[in-house]
Amino acid sequence: MDLKTEEIGDARIVTVVENRIDAAVAIKFKDRMRELTVDGPKRVVLDLSAVQFIDSSGLGAIVASMKQLGGARVLELAGLSPTVEKVFRLTRMDTVFKLHQNAKAAIAANAG
Repeated sequence: MDLKTEEIGDARIVTVVENRIDAAVAIKFKDRMRELTVDGPKRVVLDLSAVQFIDSSGLGAIVASMKQLGGARVLELAGLSPTVEKVFRLTRMDTVFKLHQNAKAAIAANAG
């Protein structure tokens, strides 16, 4: 699972470079997220702008990633395509995660 990270201000941006998070890659995604977020800033922004498809396994992997951060750290989502955003809204996960238009908007939302 190809993920890239960058630290900007008070956040670690984790960008998914692949176009799907589904059953075939969910475990790899979760393991890679754990590696990349085991330490670091309080905020983690998951940039999903390249992701065009997510299934229940992928959704579960993202929720698991949020839980592994613990209560003191937060996972926010950015760049959801209309298809991916629909999955989050239908499952009411849009009430669990803070959603941003893109990673730049996520950083700006917490500036100042």
